[in-house]
Amino acid sequence: MNLKKIAIAVVMLGLVCIAYFSYFIHSIMLVPNTAFNSKEAFIYIRSGANYSEVRSDLEPLLLNVDKFDLLAQQKKYTTNVKPGRYRISKGMTNNDIINSLRSQNLTVIVAFNNQHSLEALAHRVSNQIEVDSLSLISAFKDSLFLSSNGFSSETALAMYLPNSYEFFWNTTANNFRSKIQKAYNRFWNSERKAKAKELGLSPKQVSILAAIVQEESKQVQEQPRIAGVYINRLNRNWALQADPTLKFAAYQTKAYKNTVIKRLLNKHKKIKSPYNTYANKGLPPGLIAMPDLSAIDAVLNCEKHSYFYFAADPEKPGFHRFAKTLVGHNNNARRYQNYLNSQGIRK
Repeated sequence: MNLKKIAIAVVMLGLVCIAYFSYFIHSIMLVPNTAFNSKEAFIYIRSGANYSEVRSDLEPLLLNVDKFDLLAQQKKYTTNVKPGRYRISKGMTNNDIINSLRSQNLTVIVAFNNQHSLEALAHRVSNQIEVDSLSLISAFKDSLFLSSNGFSSETALAMYLPNSYEFFWNTTANNFRSKIQKAYNRFWNSERKAKAKELGLSPKQVSILAAIVQEESKQVQEQPRIAGVYINRLNRNWALQADPTLKFAAYQTKAYKNTVIKRLLNKHKKIKSPYNTYANKGLPPGLIAMPDLSAIDAVLNCEKHSYFYFAADPEKPGFHRFAKTLVGHNNNARRYQNYLNSQGIRK
């Protein structure tokens, strides 16, 4: 009788142990373990991070980080941390979370436009993905890469077409550059290259001119006409006399570096710089800004007309008056100068 009782007790104890073990495994693997109230949370795991760092980032998001530790060890995640951006949805179990951290690295949208230098671009991009701005600048200015792909330090900005791009958050500087280069090559298809050739320009020269056009006018509908003026002047071998290039040249000097030029004067035309298109014929050696795709297409599809001059229109801010003769232009310019005088804008 005693043996029977002992046997029953052993069986009951075994069942209790099995039940407890099953509950314990269930609570570790299959019970929701998120502590936040929002629909989802995101965790960013840097390249080279170890499990301790990941655990520290996860702890505020979990109800029980110790149970997460147990499953992470069991599934060998503690020695197989992967960098990236990961989503944790409300109600996820530890098993769900680990599976996500193992294989569901999410992309981010990287957007940029209106960057006037590679340094500004690097700063903008580094705020959106893991890589730092110094690494990006190094990749952007890599002389071997530039020369092997037909760019120079002055034209390198042309490759970075303003748009929205999809990247993994932990993308390296070189991989970022490589993907942008592929987008640039896709943009410059045979049709666009043919249009550039018809104008007597290379794709990079189109971008140089597009940057000037965009700085002259932000009005997209007016840009093809402005581009047409510059093409006419280039075809006549006239100096472009583009005010935005003069401002750019001035801002490169110590005298004007930290100033705001509201009105260009004759003294600015004396600045010695390859970007001074009053003193030098042809296009400047590089981009003065990052042109929008619409500005590039405005050059490629420029208006064919007989205008050689334009001046800002004081009666229609943001737009310009166009002229075929110097006399007509001087009248337009005088009208705008009088407007500036009336506003007290002297420099």
